Amino acid sequence: MKRTSTLLLLASLASGCSGAQSALNAEGHAAIELKALIVGVIFVCAAVWLLVMIALVLALARRRDRDSGAISERKAAVAVSGAVGATVLVIAGLTIASFYTTRALSEATTPELTIDVTAQQWWWQFTYVGSDSAGGFVTANEIHVPVGKAVRLRLKSSDVIHSFWVPSLAGKQDLIPGRENTLTLRAERPGIYRGQCAEFCGLQHSHMALFVIAEAQADYERWAERQRGLGAEPREAEAVAGKAVFMAKQCAACHTIRGTRALGTTGPDLSHVGSRRTIAAGLLENTRGSLAAWIADPQTLKPGNNMPLVPLSSDELRQLAAYMEGLE
Repeated sequence: MKRTSTLLLLASLASGCSGAQSALNAEGHAAIELKALIVGVIFVCAAVWLLVMIALVLALARRRDRDSGAISERKAAVAVSGAVGATVLVIAGLTIASFYTTRALSEATTPELTIDVTAQQWWWQFTYVGSDSAGGFVTANEIHVPVGKAVRLRLKSSDVIHSFWVPSLAGKQDLIPGRENTLTLRAERPGIYRGQCAEFCGLQHSHMALFVIAEAQADYERWAERQRGLGAEPREAEAVAGKAVFMAKQCAACHTIRGTRALGTTGPDLSHVGSRRTIAAGLLENTRGSLAAWIADPQTLKPGNNMPLVPLSSDELRQLAAYMEGLE
Protein backbone atom coordinates (compact mmCIF):
# COMPACT_ATOMS: atom_id res chain seq x y z
CA MET A 1 0.00 0.00 0.00
CA LYS A 2 2.81 2.35 0.95
CA ARG A 3 4.67 1.52 -2.27
CA THR A 4 1.56 2.16 -4.35
CA SER A 5 0.99 5.51 -2.65
CA THR A 6 4.60 6.51 -3.33
CA LEU A 7 4.30 5.59 -7.02
CA LEU A 8 1.04 7.53 -7.34
CA LEU A 9 2.64 10.57 -5.71
CA LEU A 10 5.63 10.44 -8.06
CA ALA A 11 3.35 9.98 -11.06
CA SER A 12 1.25 12.99 -10.08
CA LEU A 13 4.37 15.12 -9.64
CA ALA A 14 5.82 13.98 -12.97
CA SER A 15 2.56 14.83 -14.76
CA GLY A 16 3.40 18.51 -14.31
CA CYS A 17 6.51 18.11 -16.49
CA SER A 18 4.60 17.80 -19.76
CA GLY A 19 1.27 18.57 -21.32
CA ALA A 20 -0.35 21.47 -23.12
CA GLN A 21 0.89 24.11 -20.71
CA SER A 22 4.36 23.21 -19.45
CA ALA A 23 7.58 25.23 -19.48
CA LEU A 24 9.45 21.94 -19.94
CA ASN A 25 7.63 21.33 -23.21
CA ALA A 26 9.59 24.12 -24.88
CA GLU A 27 8.76 24.83 -28.54
CA GLY A 28 9.70 28.51 -28.82
CA HIS A 29 13.09 30.23 -28.98
CA ALA A 30 12.75 31.97 -25.61
CA ALA A 31 11.24 28.93 -23.89
CA ILE A 32 14.09 26.71 -25.12
CA GLU A 33 16.67 29.14 -23.68
CA LEU A 34 14.81 29.28 -20.35
CA LYS A 35 14.44 25.51 -20.21
CA ALA A 36 18.21 25.06 -20.69
CA LEU A 37 18.84 27.46 -17.81
CA ILE A 38 16.29 25.76 -15.54
CA VAL A 39 17.67 22.28 -16.23
CA GLY A 40 21.24 23.50 -15.67
CA VAL A 41 20.32 25.10 -12.33
CA ILE A 42 18.50 21.94 -11.22
CA PHE A 43 21.50 19.71 -12.03
CA VAL A 44 23.93 22.05 -10.26
CA CYS A 45 21.72 22.27 -7.17
CA ALA A 46 21.28 18.48 -7.14
CA ALA A 47 25.05 18.01 -7.34
CA VAL A 48 25.59 20.47 -4.47
CA TRP A 49 22.98 18.71 -2.35
CA LEU A 50 24.56 15.30 -3.07
CA LEU A 51 28.07 16.52 -2.15
CA VAL A 52 26.80 18.07 1.07
CA MET A 53 25.08 14.82 2.03
CA ILE A 54 28.24 12.82 1.30
CA ALA A 55 30.31 15.23 3.41
CA LEU A 56 27.79 14.99 6.22
CA VAL A 57 27.82 11.18 6.21
CA LEU A 58 31.63 11.09 6.16
CA ALA A 59 31.78 13.56 9.04
CA LEU A 60 29.38 11.51 11.13
CA ALA A 61 31.21 8.26 10.37
CA ARG A 62 34.66 9.66 11.03
CA ARG A 63 36.45 8.48 14.13
CA ARG A 64 37.18 11.05 16.78
CA ASP A 65 40.15 13.15 15.71
CA ARG A 66 43.30 12.29 17.56
CA ASP A 67 45.29 15.16 16.10
CA SER A 68 46.48 17.98 18.22
CA GLY A 69 44.40 21.14 18.52
CA ALA A 70 46.57 23.08 16.05
CA ILE A 71 46.38 20.40 13.36
CA SER A 72 42.65 20.00 13.86
CA GLU A 73 42.09 23.75 13.47
CA ARG A 74 44.19 23.79 10.28
CA LYS A 75 42.07 20.99 8.76
CA ALA A 76 38.88 22.83 9.72
CA ALA A 77 40.19 26.02 8.11
CA VAL A 78 41.00 24.14 4.91
CA ALA A 79 37.52 22.59 4.84
CA VAL A 80 35.78 25.92 5.44
CA SER A 81 37.92 27.67 2.81
CA GLY A 82 37.16 24.93 0.32
CA ALA A 83 33.41 25.22 1.01
CA VAL A 84 33.49 29.00 0.62
CA GLY A 85 35.45 28.73 -2.62
CA ALA A 86 33.06 26.13 -4.03
CA THR A 87 30.07 28.30 -3.07
CA VAL A 88 31.57 31.31 -4.83
CA LEU A 89 32.25 29.25 -7.96
CA VAL A 90 28.71 27.85 -8.03
CA ILE A 91 27.07 31.26 -7.53
CA ALA A 92 29.34 32.86 -10.13
CA GLY A 93 28.60 30.07 -12.61
CA LEU A 94 24.84 30.38 -12.16
CA THR A 95 25.04 34.17 -12.44
CA ILE A 96 27.00 33.96 -15.70
CA ALA A 97 24.58 31.39 -17.10
CA SER A 98 21.64 33.62 -16.16
CA PHE A 99 23.34 36.62 -17.77
CA TYR A 100 23.88 34.87 -21.09
CA THR A 101 20.33 33.51 -21.09
CA THR A 102 18.92 36.99 -20.46
CA ARG A 103 21.09 38.41 -23.21
CA ALA A 104 19.91 35.73 -25.63
CA LEU A 105 16.29 36.58 -24.81
CA SER A 106 16.79 40.30 -25.32
CA GLU A 107 18.78 40.13 -28.55
CA ALA A 108 17.40 42.62 -31.02
CA THR A 109 15.38 40.91 -33.72
CA THR A 110 13.31 42.53 -36.42
CA PRO A 111 9.74 41.34 -35.88
CA GLU A 112 7.87 39.99 -38.87
CA LEU A 113 4.58 40.74 -37.19
CA THR A 114 3.33 43.06 -34.45
CA ILE A 115 0.26 42.36 -32.33
CA ASP A 116 -1.23 44.68 -29.74
CA VAL A 117 -2.45 42.66 -26.77
CA THR A 118 -5.01 44.21 -24.42
CA ALA A 119 -5.95 42.26 -21.33
CA GLN A 120 -9.35 42.81 -19.75
CA GLN A 121 -11.29 41.06 -17.00
CA TRP A 122 -11.38 38.27 -18.20
CA TRP A 123 -10.47 37.96 -21.85
CA TRP A 124 -7.79 38.94 -24.36
CA GLN A 125 -8.11 41.32 -27.29
CA PHE A 126 -5.56 40.91 -30.08
CA THR A 127 -5.11 43.67 -32.66
CA TYR A 128 -2.95 42.73 -35.63
CA VAL A 129 -1.15 45.87 -36.73
CA GLY A 130 -1.49 46.51 -40.44
CA SER A 131 1.37 47.09 -42.88
CA ASP A 132 1.76 48.83 -46.23
CA SER A 133 0.65 45.69 -48.02
CA ALA A 134 -2.07 44.41 -45.69
CA GLY A 135 -4.57 45.88 -43.27
CA GLY A 136 -4.93 45.07 -39.63
CA PHE A 137 -7.75 43.29 -37.87
CA VAL A 138 -8.98 42.42 -34.39
CA THR A 139 -9.64 39.05 -32.80
CA ALA A 140 -10.00 37.63 -29.29
CA ASN A 141 -8.49 34.93 -27.09
CA GLU A 142 -6.69 33.25 -29.98
CA ILE A 143 -3.82 34.26 -32.24
CA HIS A 144 -2.20 32.64 -35.24
CA VAL A 145 1.50 33.14 -35.94
CA PRO A 146 3.84 31.88 -38.67
CA VAL A 147 6.42 29.30 -37.57
CA GLY A 148 10.00 30.53 -37.34
CA LYS A 149 9.05 34.23 -37.48
CA ALA A 150 9.59 36.73 -34.68
CA VAL A 151 6.32 38.19 -33.41
CA ARG A 152 6.37 41.26 -31.21
CA LEU A 153 3.58 41.58 -28.67
CA ARG A 154 2.84 45.05 -27.28
CA LEU A 155 1.16 44.37 -23.97
CA LYS A 156 -1.38 46.64 -22.27
CA SER A 157 -4.11 46.29 -19.68
CA SER A 158 -7.38 48.20 -19.54
CA ASP A 159 -8.22 47.48 -15.89
CA VAL A 160 -5.98 45.56 -13.45
CA ILE A 161 -2.58 43.89 -13.64
CA HIS A 162 -2.57 40.75 -15.80
CA SER A 163 0.29 38.58 -17.02
CA PHE A 164 0.72 37.02 -20.46
CA TRP A 165 2.25 33.55 -20.29
CA VAL A 166 2.46 30.81 -22.90
CA PRO A 167 4.94 28.47 -21.16
CA SER A 168 5.88 26.48 -24.26
CA LEU A 169 6.87 29.60 -26.18
CA ALA A 170 8.30 32.22 -23.79
CA GLY A 171 8.52 33.50 -20.25
CA LYS A 172 5.72 35.52 -18.74
CA GLN A 173 5.35 39.29 -19.01
CA ASP A 174 3.04 41.53 -16.97
CA LEU A 175 0.41 43.83 -18.46
CA ILE A 176 0.12 46.94 -16.31
CA PRO A 177 -2.52 49.70 -16.66
CA GLY A 178 -0.98 52.87 -18.11
CA ARG A 179 2.21 51.16 -19.24
CA GLU A 180 3.25 49.24 -22.34
CA ASN A 181 5.51 46.19 -22.12
CA THR A 182 6.78 44.11 -25.01
CA LEU A 183 7.41 40.41 -25.49
CA THR A 184 8.81 38.61 -28.51
CA LEU A 185 7.62 35.14 -29.49
CA ARG A 186 9.12 32.83 -32.06
CA ALA A 187 7.56 29.40 -32.39
CA GLU A 188 10.07 26.88 -33.72
CA ARG A 189 7.53 24.17 -34.52
CA PRO A 190 3.88 24.12 -35.60
CA GLY A 191 1.38 23.45 -32.87
CA ILE A 192 -1.38 24.74 -30.65
CA TYR A 193 0.02 26.27 -27.49
CA ARG A 194 -2.15 27.10 -24.51
CA GLY A 195 -1.48 30.18 -22.41
CA GLN A 196 -2.98 31.64 -19.30
CA CYS A 197 -3.09 34.87 -17.33
CA ALA A 198 -0.37 34.32 -14.74
CA GLU A 199 -1.25 37.15 -12.35
CA PHE A 200 -4.30 36.86 -10.12
CA CYS A 201 -6.71 39.39 -11.61
CA GLY A 202 -10.05 38.73 -9.99
CA LEU A 203 -12.82 36.20 -9.57
CA GLN A 204 -12.45 34.60 -13.00
CA HIS A 205 -8.66 34.69 -13.23
CA SER A 206 -8.50 30.94 -13.81
CA HIS A 207 -10.86 31.31 -16.78
CA MET A 208 -8.64 33.70 -18.73
CA ALA A 209 -6.91 31.37 -21.16
CA LEU A 210 -5.60 31.96 -24.68
CA PHE A 211 -4.29 29.89 -27.55
CA VAL A 212 -1.38 30.50 -29.91
CA ILE A 213 -1.67 28.54 -33.15
CA ALA A 214 1.73 28.31 -34.88
CA GLU A 215 1.45 27.26 -38.50
CA ALA A 216 3.24 27.39 -41.83
CA GLN A 217 3.53 30.80 -43.49
CA ALA A 218 1.04 29.91 -46.22
CA ASP A 219 -1.55 28.67 -43.72
CA TYR A 220 -1.09 31.81 -41.63
CA GLU A 221 -1.55 34.05 -44.67
CA ARG A 222 -4.80 32.31 -45.57
CA TRP A 223 -6.09 32.67 -42.01
CA ALA A 224 -5.11 36.34 -41.82
CA GLU A 225 -6.79 37.07 -45.16
CA ARG A 226 -10.04 35.59 -43.88
CA GLN A 227 -9.80 37.57 -40.66
CA ARG A 228 -9.40 40.85 -42.60
CA GLY A 229 -12.68 40.19 -44.36
CA LEU A 230 -16.17 41.19 -43.32
CA GLY A 231 -18.40 38.99 -41.22
CA ALA A 232 -20.06 36.30 -43.32
CA GLU A 233 -23.58 36.99 -44.52
CA PRO A 234 -25.94 34.27 -43.24
CA ARG A 235 -27.61 32.06 -45.83
CA GLU A 236 -29.86 29.74 -43.86
CA ALA A 237 -33.18 31.18 -42.70
CA GLU A 238 -32.41 30.46 -39.05
CA ALA A 239 -29.10 32.33 -39.20
CA VAL A 240 -30.69 35.22 -41.13
CA ALA A 241 -33.22 35.54 -38.33
CA GLY A 242 -30.35 35.36 -35.83
CA LYS A 243 -28.65 38.32 -37.45
CA ALA A 244 -31.84 40.33 -37.10
CA VAL A 245 -32.04 39.38 -33.42
CA PHE A 246 -28.41 40.43 -32.92
CA MET A 247 -29.01 43.85 -34.44
CA ALA A 248 -32.26 44.42 -32.57
CA LYS A 249 -30.99 43.48 -29.12
CA GLN A 250 -28.22 44.96 -26.97
CA CYS A 251 -25.63 42.69 -28.62
CA ALA A 252 -24.80 45.22 -31.35
CA ALA A 253 -24.05 47.90 -28.79
CA CYS A 254 -21.19 45.91 -27.25
CA HIS A 255 -19.75 43.86 -30.12
CA THR A 256 -18.44 44.54 -33.60
CA ILE A 257 -19.27 42.47 -36.65
CA ARG A 258 -17.52 44.02 -39.60
CA GLY A 259 -19.80 44.75 -42.53
CA THR A 260 -22.81 45.36 -40.29
CA ARG A 261 -23.97 48.26 -38.15
CA ALA A 262 -22.76 46.45 -35.03
CA LEU A 263 -19.80 48.56 -33.95
CA GLY A 264 -19.60 48.10 -30.18
CA THR A 265 -16.19 47.88 -28.58
CA THR A 266 -16.99 46.80 -25.03
CA GLY A 267 -16.92 43.09 -25.84
CA PRO A 268 -14.85 40.95 -28.19
CA ASP A 269 -14.98 41.49 -31.97
CA LEU A 270 -17.28 38.74 -33.25
CA SER A 271 -16.67 39.15 -36.99
CA HIS A 272 -15.16 35.64 -37.15
CA VAL A 273 -16.13 34.14 -33.81
CA GLY A 274 -17.20 30.91 -35.51
CA SER A 275 -13.59 30.21 -36.56
CA ARG A 276 -12.25 30.19 -33.00
CA ARG A 277 -11.56 27.02 -31.06
CA THR A 278 -13.18 28.18 -27.82
CA ILE A 279 -15.40 30.93 -26.45
CA ALA A 280 -15.29 32.92 -23.18
CA ALA A 281 -11.45 32.82 -23.06
CA GLY A 282 -11.09 29.06 -23.19
CA LEU A 283 -14.06 28.27 -20.94
CA LEU A 284 -16.09 26.32 -23.52
CA GLU A 285 -15.47 24.60 -26.84
CA ASN A 286 -16.90 26.57 -29.70
CA THR A 287 -20.04 24.70 -30.70
CA ARG A 288 -23.56 25.88 -31.43
CA GLY A 289 -24.72 24.43 -28.11
CA SER A 290 -21.96 26.19 -26.18
CA LEU A 291 -22.74 29.47 -27.92
CA ALA A 292 -26.40 29.14 -26.99
CA ALA A 293 -25.54 28.28 -23.38
CA TRP A 294 -23.19 31.24 -23.09
CA ILE A 295 -25.68 33.70 -24.58
CA ALA A 296 -28.52 32.33 -22.44
CA ASP A 297 -26.75 32.72 -19.07
CA PRO A 298 -23.18 34.07 -19.10
CA GLN A 299 -23.26 34.93 -15.39
CA THR A 300 -23.87 31.35 -14.34
CA LEU A 301 -21.06 30.03 -16.54
CA LYS A 302 -18.60 32.80 -15.67
CA PRO A 303 -19.83 34.84 -12.71
CA GLY A 304 -18.74 38.45 -12.61
CA ASN A 305 -17.94 38.91 -16.28
CA ASN A 306 -19.21 42.00 -18.08
CA MET A 307 -21.69 40.30 -20.41
CA PRO A 308 -25.25 40.98 -19.28
CA LEU A 309 -28.16 38.60 -19.46
CA VAL A 310 -30.12 39.49 -22.60
CA PRO A 311 -33.80 38.41 -22.48
CA LEU A 312 -34.44 36.09 -25.44
CA SER A 313 -37.12 33.62 -26.40
CA SER A 314 -36.05 30.04 -27.13
CA ASP A 315 -36.45 30.65 -30.86
CA GLU A 316 -34.36 33.83 -30.71
CA LEU A 317 -31.66 32.02 -28.76
CA ARG A 318 -31.48 29.21 -31.30
CA GLN A 319 -31.38 31.68 -34.19
CA LEU A 320 -28.69 33.79 -32.59
CA ALA A 321 -26.48 30.75 -31.92
CA ALA A 322 -26.85 29.71 -35.56
CA TYR A 323 -25.75 33.18 -36.72
CA MET A 324 -22.71 33.18 -34.39
CA GLU A 325 -21.65 29.73 -35.54
CA GLY A 326 -21.72 30.86 -39.17
CA LEU A 327 -19.35 33.81 -38.59
CA GLU A 328 -16.22 31.97 -39.70
